[in-house]
Amino acid sequence: MAYVISDECISCGACEPECPVEAISQGEDKYVIDESKCIDCGACADVCPVDAPKKKE
Repeated sequence: MAYVISDECISCGACEPECPVEAISQGEDKYVIDESKCIDCGACADVCPVDAPKKKE
């Protein structure tokens, strides 16, 4: 189950360097996670100040 970044994202960039598989990149209005690369490690969620990365349901 991959993570996705919700609209709560404030584009602070804290998550991008934490991703061990480089699945996170700056999108148009928020950061986005490439679900095909995501390994469900949760590193992004651990550093996000607004809890934007969530497990995809």
